[in-house]
Amino acid sequence: MKPLLRILALWRSRAGWLLAGAALSMAAVAAGVALMVQSGRAVGIAIVAGTLAAPFLLRALGALRVILRYAERLLTHAATFRALADLRVWFFRGLAKGSAGGLGFRRAGDVLSRLVNDVEALDGLYLRILIPLAGAVLLLPALGIFIGRTFPLLAAAVVVLFGIAAFVLPALAARQAKSAGSDLTRALSALRVAALDLLSGMKEVLAFGAEGRMLAQIQAREDALFAAQARVAKRSAWAAAAAFLCGQAALLAVLALAGAAPLGAIAATFLIVASFEVVAGLPRAGVLAGYAAASAERVLEAAQSPAPVADPPHPLALPRGFTLRFEAVGFRWQPDRPMVFDGLSLEIPERSRVAILGPSGAGKSTLAALALKVVAPQSGRVLLGGVDIAALSAADVRSRIGWLSQNTHLFDDTIRANLLLAAPAADEQALWAALDQAQIGAFVRTLPDGLDTWVGEKGLRFSGGQGRRLALARALLSPAPILILDEPCSGLDADTERAFLLTLNEVAKDRTVILIAHHLLGIERLDRVWRISGGRALAAAC
Repeated sequence: MKPLLRILALWRSRAGWLLAGAALSMAAVAAGVALMVQSGRAVGIAIVAGTLAAPFLLRALGALRVILRYAERLLTHAATFRALADLRVWFFRGLAKGSAGGLGFRRAGDVLSRLVNDVEALDGLYLRILIPLAGAVLLLPALGIFIGRTFPLLAAAVVVLFGIAAFVLPALAARQAKSAGSDLTRALSALRVAALDLLSGMKEVLAFGAEGRMLAQIQAREDALFAAQARVAKRSAWAAAAAFLCGQAALLAVLALAGAAPLGAIAATFLIVASFEVVAGLPRAGVLAGYAAASAERVLEAAQSPAPVADPPHPLALPRGFTLRFEAVGFRWQPDRPMVFDGLSLEIPERSRVAILGPSGAGKSTLAALALKVVAPQSGRVLLGGVDIAALSAADVRSRIGWLSQNTHLFDDTIRANLLLAAPAADEQALWAALDQAQIGAFVRTLPDGLDTWVGEKGLRFSGGQGRRLALARALLSPAPILILDEPCSGLDADTERAFLLTLNEVAKDRTVILIAHHLLGIERLDRVWRISGGRALAAAC
């Protein structure tokens, strides 16, 4: 249960809500049990006296139980929603911290499954596990004390049966369900990965007539998911059946002794029915706990992965200058992969315009990753303003460097929201200035909704060139004094590429501009050109 305890520790900030919900739930349980006991006594008296009356206490307990149950539902669900919201924020922050350069070797569908399904599986941790367990802890001594006053031996038997139904069976169910829960989470993740892959590559699937084969893969993974769900349901059914039999055994024991004290037996019967009803869901909750533990492991594993480059314990303050220098840098992505850089050295002065050229795989984008402190060199240093970035926080380094990647992403939101990603405090005048600098402001002004125009998924409402210009406007909106443009014309036709580069010549005059490209068109305004070859940077003619 260590993963579940770790999740509970993350909910410390919501302890007040959670404890208040638990207290209200215990009050509702107490009112419900007291109502049943009083009802049993009233029925017993009616049998003996031949008349049935509803005393004031019975009516008051009935009304109190309804009020407490309603309030308990409101409070415990509100506490759960807040706790899960905190968990999702914590998960996203951990994922972002460990994935500064992208998801890396994680699959998008698997990450989505952990963020959605695995987090949602934990919503029962409080409502279906902890709250019923607290009720069982409250009821166990109450059963022994109340029944023990009339039937001491019976009380011992009922307490044992109640303990088995409320604690032993759920624990056994949780242990047995752990492996089945792991299979279920993996199967659900595999199905989501396959479905997302199919949707993302639908054009290629249709072009090659592979619909049948891809659907067969989806169906195979769906069958695996159904099989895992069936195993979990089977364990849940057996545990629930065993708990039901414990409750029936307790009732039979009471009925066997009814002749000795009829009134006490009737009250005990009502109490047992109410008590076992409270914990009836605990065996299933045990199965849920096994599944939740498997989900918690996956959530923790993804969110607690270490950052690619750890910040120093005491980061230095940012220097005023922003000259970027690479000194004898050696780097490889994995120990078993070849060196990308082997003694690479180059300097990019402040406010200069340089181009980094080289074929695919030469290390051009790796250079950007090193500058952004997404990865760290195995040897050598990267300096910003004369200070080794290893001594600076990653957040400070990235505040000085704006980045436009070759696969830049436009979010399914408005133009305004996409631009504000770079500068959340920017006013409307600054947004229009950035759009005008990127030479797309005139087009946006023709749109009926202007800045509030919806961009569409991955910017599909705009052409490739328009999408690039929106991304450039976002990069220009950033106050960073260094702009790294990684293949900014990737996927554009020749005329659009030429127009885009002419735009670049006119903007960012007071910034350092680093253009990463396969080749130059000859229209770029550059101070220097570097060519990456053999793991080193060679100066080339402009």
